[in-house]
Amino acid sequence: MNLRSHLLQRLLGLEPPLTRDLVVQRDLRVPMADDIELLADRWVARGREDDGLPVALIRTPYGRRGVQGGGSVRLLAERGFQVVVQSARGTFGSGGVFEPFRNERADGLSTLEWVVKQPWCAGSVVLVGASYMGFAQWAVADSLPPEVKAMIPMVTESALTLEFLRTDGFSLETPFEWGVMVAGQERPFAVLRQIAQASRNRRALATLPLSGADLAALGHRSDYLQSIFAHDTNGHGPDADDWDDQLDHRHRVTGVSVPVSSIGGWYDIFLPGQLRDFRALQEAGRSARLTVGPWGHLSPHGTPIREAVEFGLAHARGETPPERGPVRLFVMGGAGEKAGEWRDFGAWPPVGYAPRRFHLGAGGVLGGEPGERAAHDIYRYDPADPTPAVGGVRMGRGAGRVANGELEARADVLTYTTPELEEDVEVVGEVGAEIWFRSSLAHADVFVRVCDVDARGRSYNVCDGLVSVTGADELRLVRVSLWPTAYRFRRGHRIRVQVSSGAFPRFARNTGTGEPHGTATVLLAADQEVHHGGGRASAVVLPVRSE
Repeated sequence: MNLRSHLLQRLLGLEPPLTRDLVVQRDLRVPMADDIELLADRWVARGREDDGLPVALIRTPYGRRGVQGGGSVRLLAERGFQVVVQSARGTFGSGGVFEPFRNERADGLSTLEWVVKQPWCAGSVVLVGASYMGFAQWAVADSLPPEVKAMIPMVTESALTLEFLRTDGFSLETPFEWGVMVAGQERPFAVLRQIAQASRNRRALATLPLSGADLAALGHRSDYLQSIFAHDTNGHGPDADDWDDQLDHRHRVTGVSVPVSSIGGWYDIFLPGQLRDFRALQEAGRSARLTVGPWGHLSPHGTPIREAVEFGLAHARGETPPERGPVRLFVMGGAGEKAGEWRDFGAWPPVGYAPRRFHLGAGGVLGGEPGERAAHDIYRYDPADPTPAVGGVRMGRGAGRVANGELEARADVLTYTTPELEEDVEVVGEVGAEIWFRSSLAHADVFVRVCDVDARGRSYNVCDGLVSVTGADELRLVRVSLWPTAYRFRRGHRIRVQVSSGAFPRFARNTGTGEPHGTATVLLAADQEVHHGGGRASAVVLPVRSE
């Protein structure tokens, strides 16, 4: 285990720990309000078992050992916390049935009640965790006992799964692969099985009807995946009120009573919701700070551990964390995937950045002014050969900044590109697009992506977004919200905008029929038109530094 500690320290660029000699108490039984017992492990430095060290509480559905126990739990316990890591209801020995996301408020409150009564808890608790573990923090955020001193939610948001069920675009790959993963995570050799499962998942996602994809991937039905397929973006899904009540904790955000440090990534699936939560905290006058780096959802980096120590441990001890700006952003751009610099700002979105329109034009030109003549470009979208997802916002494999040359060579992708930039263009904030669009079918998707084209002509994705359109057979202005970003387009580079009608399997392919995604069996190809000029000023709107 010490070898693993050394390797993780080096991989994540961490300072040496206070100790590597830990004691682990396994399978502590934690009673819930309905008398179900959940299992927890307690990690603490040897010789400090009764010293009342601050408690870092992590509630997880992914197990208390293996990657989890040997990773962040160990690293925190080596650096001044005693760590309580608990298996969520129905997972890894905990009682009850695992119903994803549905029991985290009640179980979280019961767990906190138990923790603060333990003789080894001296009255200082910090809530820590990423993704699902961060959602579990928001589920209890407005009802924290006074012993909780801080929250550190990472790559997460207060409504989590609702990002997959938006009314204007059905995110498919992430909930599907997550559902498949948790369905098999307690089987022997689960990690190796997940690697082998990847190709089976890819085939399953092309299943028609989509409601059979879980059977194709797993060999059996998954209640969670069936609920995703049934909750269709066209309003066909049942029990919408129940979904919202169980999964949406946005109303709890401003009720938080402790300082919050949020950590996100520019290529993370949950970033827009995380920024929404942070902005709500700021507007309500709560103590909060934000860090966003050049990361995807599963990117390994040391910021979570450093923030847990510098921010969480300080608050747990009644101390003031090291001073820094409320918002710390990695402004990407330049040569290499991780090129850029960290900058501090006072708020999100930061002041000093004004919206600038870059207009789509004839001949694939992206310019500062709309064309005088009305024109349009045409491409054909075929859901039987859907425009693929390449890089960008994805949960795991293939996420982040990648070369887009093969994607842009497809006939179903339009591109519009500026001349070489005469000076740097720095973009920080919310990004949007306004596309005048018409389809030969009433149902279509519009996907827009902003790219950075370097001096050698290589195109790399910066941010993107998709919206589903009903009534698309009539010419209309379609507004697309792209992922927020912080990016500097260098002098001599070019800005490029892609327009297409999909990013499969990140988003479910639009069948063109308007049928529910889960039951549709017919795929219709469509001829799509993107209009520009002559009063139909299609454009991408970038928040450009103005001072």
